[in-house]
Amino acid sequence: MRINLLSSFAAGILIATTISGIVYFSSTSDTPKTAAKIATNQKTVKVQSSDNEMKKNLETKGYVVQSKAEYDKNMQAAKATVQKQAPADDKKPAKEVTRVVVGVSDGMTSIDVGKMLEKAKLIPNGFNFSMDVEKKGLDKNLRPGTYVVDSEMSTDQIITTIFK
Repeated sequence: MRINLLSSFAAGILIATTISGIVYFSSTSDTPKTAAKIATNQKTVKVQSSDNEMKKNLETKGYVVQSKAEYDKNMQAAKATVQKQAPADDKKPAKEVTRVVVGVSDGMTSIDVGKMLEKAKLIPNGFNFSMDVEKKGLDKNLRPGTYVVDSEMSTDQIITTIFK
């Protein structure tokens, strides 16, 4: 491109922008002035609804409206039922189950899987885990993928899940 052509194009854009700006800022619009006149002529009157009207409006929109006394009464009833049920639950402590998603990628060995399971505290020793896998002859069956194991599974179940 020649420099004269480029400078002429730039000058044309500058002139068009200037003209558009002048028209935009100097135009007389009646809309804002009319709105200002209307706002000064009107007085805003705030009407406050009664409690019953507000309650009816909220109930028609699907809200549940309670007084403070009703709310406190319902909360005490709920707490009483929870306290009656709580002693029965304390007798049997729930056993925590840990779920682990094991991601096996290309090139991983049974030792790597054992280390991951040991870090997740699903097995006591990762090396012994890999020895068990080798004793069963399943170390060649390790395929890439994601496997879900949990703390309730035995070592044999974990091996059959991961080494299919």
